[in-house]
Amino acid sequence: MATIEVKMISSSEGPRPIPVIALGTATESGIARIETVTPSTLIEAIKMGYRHFDSAAVYGTEKPVGEAIAEALRSGLIKSRSEVFVTTKLWCNSADRHLVVPAIKESLKNLGLDYIDLYLIHWPFKITQDELKLPIPNECIVPIDIKAVWEGMEECQNLGLAKSIGVSNFSSKRIKQILSFAKISPALNQIEVNPLWQQKKLREFCEKNDIIVTAYSPLGAAGNNTWGHSHVMECDVLQNIARSKGKTLAQICLRWLYEQGVIIAIKSFNTERMKQNLDIFDWSLTQEELNKIDQIPQCKYTSLNRIAGTGNNDILAEIDADID
Repeated sequence: MATIEVKMISSSEGPRPIPVIALGTATESGIARIETVTPSTLIEAIKMGYRHFDSAAVYGTEKPVGEAIAEALRSGLIKSRSEVFVTTKLWCNSADRHLVVPAIKESLKNLGLDYIDLYLIHWPFKITQDELKLPIPNECIVPIDIKAVWEGMEECQNLGLAKSIGVSNFSSKRIKQILSFAKISPALNQIEVNPLWQQKKLREFCEKNDIIVTAYSPLGAAGNNTWGHSHVMECDVLQNIARSKGKTLAQICLRWLYEQGVIIAIKSFNTERMKQNLDIFDWSLTQEELNKIDQIPQCKYTSLNRIAGTGNNDILAEIDADID
C-alpha cells in the first residue's frame, strides 16, 4: 500500500493533515444521477492507500463515498474516521445564507458522517435550477451574495459540521472580497491547474494569503465530453519527458503539480492507473524538465461556457476573465 504525503490545512482544531492526492469522484454520468462510482471501487482505492476523497453535492457520489468509509471501518482497513479526509461542496442552488447549513447537513446525511473535513463553495455564482441540466441555461445563473454565503460557511465550521471551509473556482478578486469581511479565512481554493493552464498568478496570490490550492483536471479531464479535453495528453513536451524518464504522461503531470506544492485531485477508476497515480513521490523532475514545462504555451481550454451555456452572460464572462 502506498503512503501519501500530507500538507497542513487550517481548521477549527488548528493545523490538520490533508493528503496531497485526492481521488476525485465527478463523472458525467454521476451528475446525471447514473451510478458510476461504487463503494467497491472506493474500497479498492483505500486498499491502495488513498485517504482523501473529493466529492460534491452535485456529483451524486456522497453516498458511495460514505458507504466505502463505513465498510473500511467495519473491515479494519482503517481504524478510525480520522484516517480519511473528505472534501465536499455546496452546490450553486443552495448559495443562499439560509440554505448553507441545511445543505451541509444533507451532505452529512448522504455521507453518513458526523463532520466533513473540508467544505467548499463550488462556484462563485448562484443558479435558480432545482435539478442540474448541462449546460446550465444562462437565465438560471444569477449573482451570489458572497458575504451572506460565507457567513453560512463560517457557521458550518462554528457548529462543527465542517473542520475547514474554502472555495472552488474563485479568482483572487473574489477571494479578496471574502478576506475583507471574513471572521474565518478560506483554507483552500480548488481550481483547474495543469501544465497547459498553470494559473501562476492565482496560485501565488493564494500562497501569500496562506490558502492551499487543490488542482483539479490535472490531465485536462481527458475523456470527459462535457468539460474535458485531450490537449494535455497530446502535448509533445510532456510526451517527450515521459518517454525519457520511463514514466506515464499522467505521472509527469502529477509530479509537476506535486512539485508546485498543491493538492492534486485526480480521477481514475482503472486499477492500474489508480496505482500509477500514487507512484510520484520517489523520483523528481530535473530543472531542465521543469523549465520546459514552464515554457509550454498557456491556454484555458475548459471554458465555463462548456458547463454553463453558450449565450452571453455577464456573470460568467467576469468569472472567466478574472481567473488568472
